[in-house]
Amino acid sequence: MTPAERAAEFREVFKRAEAEVGKVIVGNQATIRRVLSALFCGGHVLIEGVPGLGKTLMVKTVSEALGLSFKRIQFTPDLMPSDIVGTQVLMEEDGRRDFQFKPGPIFAHIVLGDEINRATPKTQSAVLEAMEERQVTVFGNTYLLAPPFFVLATQNPIELEGTYPLPEAQMDRFIFKVVIAPPKPEELREILSRTTGVALAQVKAVFDPPHAPAQVERLKSLVREVMIAEPLERYVIAIVTSCTPGSAAAIPEATQYLRFGPSPRGAQALIMGAKVNALLGGRVSVSYEDVEDVIVSALRHRLLRNFQAEAEDVSAETILDHVIKRLRRPRI
Repeated sequence: MTPAERAAEFREVFKRAEAEVGKVIVGNQATIRRVLSALFCGGHVLIEGVPGLGKTLMVKTVSEALGLSFKRIQFTPDLMPSDIVGTQVLMEEDGRRDFQFKPGPIFAHIVLGDEINRATPKTQSAVLEAMEERQVTVFGNTYLLAPPFFVLATQNPIELEGTYPLPEAQMDRFIFKVVIAPPKPEELREILSRTTGVALAQVKAVFDPPHAPAQVERLKSLVREVMIAEPLERYVIAIVTSCTPGSAAAIPEATQYLRFGPSPRGAQALIMGAKVNALLGGRVSVSYEDVEDVIVSALRHRLLRNFQAEAEDVSAETILDHVIKRLRRPRI
């Protein structure tokens, strides 16, 4: 297949998956696209929204649409690391007793970490190795997680009592952070129509479940083959350095309102997200619009605001908006 034909195949599969998820989830098309994009980028997503907006349902529907296995972990203060990664269990067979590893719910293709900020830091750290290394270690033994491995974590922004904010190291491991907004009146009417009636939406898997993991991995490799020109790489670097306080290229708002800027993972997230956008546009090379479309999702959770920003209610999105307006696209 030619590069153009492979890009067309990627776009067709992606659109079908979007349509299947849209049978269940009303609105939030941008959120659905970002979640699917993160999956094909090989990253993880942090979803923020008030209760009842369908965050859990969206993640479950994505797994059904792609034919991948799904596990849900409800994070609570008493959750232990072994409840996530698994533990050694004493088993008896043919008169012999031996310890066998019993995998935890982290062993799935798509893992939903519901209200992840309710777990203690010790439990949160158990997810770090799995997210970054695609493996877990139990009693000195390492167990690999079958690809594709995709973590979607949710957190509630309004109920902070009894929560443990995610450390910066773990926030940085999410390629995107998406915020789900409340439904509009016409969307709410459609939600009520779908959820209070008799008919139930049937989601059809884009891939056959036995072959789904291999198909997803094949399309993930295609994303990395998308080309990006050197001026666009410099543009990505300029975006990251512009919101890094202490950098010679930092904009005044970053110096005034930020303690720390994005790490190199932020630049990687911009490029990978832009490559998916290019394929969805039927192209095999990245454009400036592809990069700018993912700036907020890729960097909003990587900007650590200072006390002045919190006191003046200056959000990370506001600072990123200043970055976009001040930067000039270099000529190709």
